[in-house]
Amino acid sequence: MRCEEKFNEIYKGDPEGLSFCPYRVCPIGAHSDHNLGKITGFAIDKGLTLAYRPKRNGVVEMISLSFDKRAQWHVDMTPSQKENDWADYLRGATLALKKRRPLSVGLCGVIEGSLPIGGLSSSAAVTISFINALCKVNDVALSRQEIVDVALEAERDYVGVSVGKLDQSCEIFSKKKNLLYLDTRDDSYELIPESSNMKPYRIAVFFSGLEHSLVGSKYNMRVDELRAGVYALQAFAGLEYGKFNEAAARNVPRQIYDEYKDRLPEPWRKRCQHWYEEFERVEQGAEAWRRGDLEAYGRLSFESGASSINNWQSGAPEQIRLYEIMRETQGIYGGRFSGAGFKGCCVALVDPEFQESIERAVTDAYLKDFPHLADKYSVCFCESADGATID
Repeated sequence: MRCEEKFNEIYKGDPEGLSFCPYRVCPIGAHSDHNLGKITGFAIDKGLTLAYRPKRNGVVEMISLSFDKRAQWHVDMTPSQKENDWADYLRGATLALKKRRPLSVGLCGVIEGSLPIGGLSSSAAVTISFINALCKVNDVALSRQEIVDVALEAERDYVGVSVGKLDQSCEIFSKKKNLLYLDTRDDSYELIPESSNMKPYRIAVFFSGLEHSLVGSKYNMRVDELRAGVYALQAFAGLEYGKFNEAAARNVPRQIYDEYKDRLPEPWRKRCQHWYEEFERVEQGAEAWRRGDLEAYGRLSFESGASSINNWQSGAPEQIRLYEIMRETQGIYGGRFSGAGFKGCCVALVDPEFQESIERAVTDAYLKDFPHLADKYSVCFCESADGATID
């Protein structure tokens, strides 16, 4: 791997360990976890690797093959405010971990991602791979749920993105050839195995060629619009409510939304509409997967994508066009935006027999409309995979 070669070149020796975290895809359950919804998802066999070695003086020095700037801090003097670069996730993770366990050893490391950045939760993957390495060099043992919580705190409280647990949970709890079915309200989950009568599938990732960033996108605004709608529904129904940022759609029954939705401003109503319908799609999707009905699961994923466009109102024109092309292409069971749906990529479950024709048809149609992205657009076919590992 290039990260090992780069590590050897910079530090004049081999790394002492490798920390790997897979990327994730979520065919059904988007824009739901931040309001305590349910999700379905997979880890995939592509991801992010951190080659590292401990530094006994407590210094953390990180290099990414995707970014120019080298980042450095001390485990006892991590900046309390973000510095607005790629390493903020790791600084936040250092602070979140130190709140829970004593840290005295730092590390030097080189990070390498196996796919383009955008829509596969590379931010959660780099955070988790770093947390595992920092724990390893400090002889700290965390449960898998604690790793999820530390990574979530880093992204939400330090970086400032109003995410839920979808990304971190998929990258930690997933198991190859199983669908992760997670309830983010109580962190309970089920790994639903592939049914013996399920048709074969692969996971396709279509990169739009547009860079992806939740920071600075409309992601937080959409979450606030949903919460505003939920807050208003609680008031209309005479329910008790507390702080705005504690409002969650999961705590307001669907029938209350149905009764009072016409009193909501249209943007708030649309965000709520997506959340309640997506909750139902996830439950239906889990049952479809359980009985081996890949076509039904795929249709629900396509419906999720349509709701992201029409109700959540996310997606750049290029990404929306990719989704439309996927719906028109033979051999694709279903798919949608990946990540928050602001640039990035689209993912799909596909019939392996059509893999070559799918790649050709989607690529030709997309680049016909956006020829200037030919050098940045790409396609990757993946398998489901286990969650994060460390050597």
